[in-house]
Amino acid sequence: MRSPQEKNTRLENMTWRIWNLARKKKELEKEEANRLLKRRLETERPRVETTSDMSEDLFEGEKGEDAGDPSVAYGDSTTGNTPRISSVDKLYIVLISLHGLVRGENMELGRDSDTGGQVKYVVELAKALSSCPGVYRVDLFTRQILAPNFDRSYGEPVEPLASTSFKNFKQERGENSGAYIIRIPFGPKDKYLAKEHLWPFIQEFVDGALSHIVKMSRAIGEEISCGHPAWPAVIHGHYASAGVAAALLSGALNVPMVFTGHFLGKDKLEELLKQGRQTREQINMTYKIMCRIEAEELALDASEIVIASTRQEIEEQWNLYDGFEVILARKLRARVKRGANCYGRYMPRMVIIPPGVEFGHMIHDFDMDGEEDGPSPASEDPSIWSEIMRFFTNPRKPMILAVARPYPEKNITTLTLIMGNREAISKMHNMSAAVLTSVLTLIDEYDLYGQVAYPKRHKHSEVPDIYRLAVRTKGAFVNVPYFEQFGVTLIEAAMHGLPVIATKNGAPVEIHQVLDNGLLVDPHDQHAIADALYKLLSEKQLWSKCRENGLKNIHQFSWPEHCKNYLSRISTLGPRHPAFASNEDRIKAPIKGRKHVTVIAVDSVSKEDLIRIVRNSIEAARKENLSGSTGFVLSTSLTIGEIHSLLMSAGMLPTDFHAFICNSGSDLYYPSCTGDTPSNSRVTFALDRSYQSHIEYHWGGEGLRKYLVKWASSVVERRGRIEKQVIFEDPEHSSTYCLAFKVVNPNHLPPLKELQKLMRIQSLRCHALYNHGATRLSVIPIHASRSKALRYLSVRWGIELQNVVVLVGETGDSDYEELFGGLHKTVILKGEFNTSANRIHSVRRYPLQDVVALDSPNIIGIEGYGTDDMRSALKQLDIRAQ
Repeated sequence: MRSPQEKNTRLENMTWRIWNLARKKKELEKEEANRLLKRRLETERPRVETTSDMSEDLFEGEKGEDAGDPSVAYGDSTTGNTPRISSVDKLYIVLISLHGLVRGENMELGRDSDTGGQVKYVVELAKALSSCPGVYRVDLFTRQILAPNFDRSYGEPVEPLASTSFKNFKQERGENSGAYIIRIPFGPKDKYLAKEHLWPFIQEFVDGALSHIVKMSRAIGEEISCGHPAWPAVIHGHYASAGVAAALLSGALNVPMVFTGHFLGKDKLEELLKQGRQTREQINMTYKIMCRIEAEELALDASEIVIASTRQEIEEQWNLYDGFEVILARKLRARVKRGANCYGRYMPRMVIIPPGVEFGHMIHDFDMDGEEDGPSPASEDPSIWSEIMRFFTNPRKPMILAVARPYPEKNITTLTLIMGNREAISKMHNMSAAVLTSVLTLIDEYDLYGQVAYPKRHKHSEVPDIYRLAVRTKGAFVNVPYFEQFGVTLIEAAMHGLPVIATKNGAPVEIHQVLDNGLLVDPHDQHAIADALYKLLSEKQLWSKCRENGLKNIHQFSWPEHCKNYLSRISTLGPRHPAFASNEDRIKAPIKGRKHVTVIAVDSVSKEDLIRIVRNSIEAARKENLSGSTGFVLSTSLTIGEIHSLLMSAGMLPTDFHAFICNSGSDLYYPSCTGDTPSNSRVTFALDRSYQSHIEYHWGGEGLRKYLVKWASSVVERRGRIEKQVIFEDPEHSSTYCLAFKVVNPNHLPPLKELQKLMRIQSLRCHALYNHGATRLSVIPIHASRSKALRYLSVRWGIELQNVVVLVGETGDSDYEELFGGLHKTVILKGEFNTSANRIHSVRRYPLQDVVALDSPNIIGIEGYGTDDMRSALKQLDIRAQ
């Protein structure tokens, strides 16, 4: 037994501990408030400047008339003169959803945290779109999964998404018509990867998808006899990773991009930081959240339309991003409608299209007044009913149903739990296992045995029967996550006539405004949830009214309604397609027909070492009997004039190369030379003007140049009271699509991410990068880069990316990381000759290994750059004469 003194000491220690915890909590709250204030100040000033500029010549009536109408504020209304898709149109639509287990039938929803509502949504969207007049083909791209312990169906390269009229449909339209899941292999072949680990392999997916889309576009073009490839009408990315993929594909093909975020990274980051369980660094390590946020910003840069399910998503979630702001979006849209100058600024249209549901499972087998109290005789019951009922001691009680993945944010504290299929809890993901363990603990603590059902497995096709069972018992559906992005399960419940209790955070608010089929609650308030359930289940009149309202209004969430709105939106997009499609014969490129291509993209060496690398690469190809079939491409931040001078000083001819990617990917040239020696040669360089048309998408031009000049004047080096400008405009090294700036003192460069953030806040869509050892800043179009120029060459001239070798140094320009990923091979030249400083990469948003798979078999490193070193690398990569 403890003495009074010991008790007092323990009490005093506990008091101090509580005091310290309270003080720590206040410190964290203060830090969070300061962080939010800093972020607001960083974005507020430039946005105020921009919106004031945009306001100067608005008509008086435009300044406030559209504030309450989201369709006018963020995009175009679907009424009026909006073009419609007709049956004579033959659209090819590409959808992308990379993570989770995606298949058309028997979906394993809930098997893991990545296989949830989004999988169901994209599959049903593909099916619904393909059945619309004017839509010829829909391809849903995802990852091919060959890992053990997963069904073979996930490894099938192509899966038709057949409807009941599929055969007749194909006879009427053509062999390649309809909807398909296309599975592209990327990443480790024998592993299933969670979405957080897909980032290093996105470019590999893009290269595989690009090959399929090009072939399919040409096949459809031949099938419908249009005389040219039927390029996709849109490429639509779902979730951040697919947003990056869609942006890269959109840039490679010059076709419009659409994006749906589903669950945004910044919103998740804010929620996790508020919980206080992890630091920002720990959150990023777990969720790769900075990659995700940057991907969403890039999707905003590249998209023409962003689809949201609610107005709240636009005003409270997307408004957190640098690349979108509600007021500026409204003003830019007003200026576009008037044909006024936007000074190079652009913002994608935010449109609200609620998710659809499949009505095929709607079964009304009893009257609206719900006179039946209990389930039907056992012989007529679906098998899943007995699986659930075996848990209950009194199955006639009203059932409270929750359908969700066992994940912390789902806030599962309800009674009938359909928490996804699972194996042994000990083998589950830590967070999922923790949720299920918590549920079982609570059942034991409150002695709820016989009152809670948690079946271990159910089929996707059995979910409608589960809803019907809840309706039969006059129960309710509960969906109370801390935040709900979409709310598809709420719509499904309404479709089956089941009243709901839903979170008041997110999409359910606007769904409830339409359906009026239940009650909204604070998900953090357990008493409020309990009171709402009691009210709904005990007041029969209220229950019946909610049921009737849901069934009466559910048609507004049908897939036909969703597709009608979707197609009316994309019909407003201007036609964009590869510019070279109509003028392929106007330019002769020596790169055409090359079986192998070596791309020299070494930025970290002196000009003398670069020349030696070029010569040794050519000599290595010659000794491996590859010289006749190999094309050589110099990919650099140099201008074409600088390249010409460099080659002439080395006694080389421009025709030693077959293409030049210049100005960091903003210009593309092909060489043409007469004469036998450098002294008497007459050199011409043919500019690929189709490439310029390809990359000019939302290029800011003169408006961007003026803003950058103004910004450059504000970047100064301070020595006492003396300020010296650090960055100056460099017209000599600028071109139509490359704005160059000279950096006097690289030690005082602002981090590139700060400049990119500022450009996005200003709605100036561009690609900024430091090069020449951080002595030059180049600003180029959003769809221009050395990596993207290589993909353009591949599509235009039929180059197989598997037969491309890219040479890089140990470090490089700020686009260095883009040169690694993909189907091509990459050789890293290591050694002391790498002289370029690494300061460019010291302030990146995320570690290089988060986005580059340095252990990929397609990436090797060699010491030195001698001819024998090069030959050894070619053999390692299995590059052989054909």
